[in-house]
Amino acid sequence: MSKQTRWTLKSIAKELGVSNATVSNAFNRPDQLSAKRRDDILAACKTLGYYGPNKAAQSLRNGTFNIVALVLPDSVEYMVSDPVASSFMRGVTSVLEKNGINILLFSGNSDNLNNVVDFVDGFICYGRPRNNALVEQLKTVSKHVVTIDFDIARNASVNINNEQASYEIAKHVLHNQSDKVAILGLRLLDENVLCRVYEHHEFETGQSISHQRLRGYQRALSEANITVADDRIWNIPESSERFANIAAKEVLSASPRPNVIICMSDLIALATMREAIKQGIKIGEELRIVGFDGIDEAARFVPRLTTIHQNSQEKGVIAAELFISKEEKTQEVSYELEIGASS
Repeated sequence: MSKQTRWTLKSIAKELGVSNATVSNAFNRPDQLSAKRRDDILAACKTLGYYGPNKAAQSLRNGTFNIVALVLPDSVEYMVSDPVASSFMRGVTSVLEKNGINILLFSGNSDNLNNVVDFVDGFICYGRPRNNALVEQLKTVSKHVVTIDFDIARNASVNINNEQASYEIAKHVLHNQSDKVAILGLRLLDENVLCRVYEHHEFETGQSISHQRLRGYQRALSEANITVADDRIWNIPESSERFANIAAKEVLSASPRPNVIICMSDLIALATMREAIKQGIKIGEELRIVGFDGIDEAARFVPRLTTIHQNSQEKGVIAAELFISKEEKTQEVSYELEIGASS
C-alpha cells in the first residue's frame, strides 16, 4: 500500500481495490457490509491515515451538521461556572451525545447569530439573552429553536412557572405586615452594575427569568400589604458570592435592618447567610432568608436554606429531546418549595 498525504473517498477506494460505495458504507452504513468486511476496510483506512468522508462536505450536501448551538443568556465564561446552568448543560449533553450531536456554546452577549446560523442544525436557548437583537433573530431564523424559561411564540419551549414559584416562596417567608423586606435581585437591569434598582428610573419589568420572579414576589407582598422601600431592591449583575457579599453587607447594615431577605438565587442567599452569621445575626429568628434554584450546597448549609428546587438537569434533558423530535410544544417542568431552617 502507498502512502498519500491527503486521501479522498475515491482515492482510498482505488487504493484498496473496492468501490466508492463500499468505503462509504463501511463508515456510514455498517448494516450494508458483513462485520469482517467492514472491520478489514476500516483497519486498512486507519493504517493509511484515512478517517472517513469529509464531514463538512457531507453536511453541505445534506444540510445536516449534527451541531446544536446552545445560546446562553450571558457570557460563556460566567455561565459554565454557574451551578444551575452547568446542571442544565449536563442534561442537554446527556441526550445529544447519545444521538451523535455536538454542542456549540454561544454567548448571549454576541451581536447576532450570523456567525453560526449556517453551520448548526438549530438553537437551544437557555434563558432570554441579554442582547435583545438575538431574541428578535431567534423569532425569525429558519432553523429549529427550543427556548428555556421564556417564549418567542414559535417552535418549542421548556419552562417552570417562575412567577408562581416566586409568589409561593415569598408567601411562605412573609409573616405579617410589619415585616421589613429587602430583595436581592439578579440581573434585573441590563447594565452590568451592582446597585439599588431605584437609582435607575428607567427600570421596567420585562420577560426575563428575574423579572418573572420579581413579579411573583411583588404579588405576595401586595397581598400581605407590605411595601418594599425603593432602596431595598438590589440589582446584582451575576449570581456570585463576590457581588452578593457586597450587597449583603450593605443591606444588613441598613437602618432599620430587614428581617426578611428574598434572594433570586441560592448563591446569593448563601452569601447573605454567611455574612449574617459573621455579624452574629440569628438566622430563622432575627432574620429570615430564602433563595431559588435548589443547588446541592443549599441543602448542606447550616441552617438549611429554604428555596425553590427546580430540576435544571431534567429541563436540559427535555429541551434536548424536544429539539431532536422537532415537536413544537410548550412543556412545563415541576418545582418544589423546600423549607429549611432559614425561614
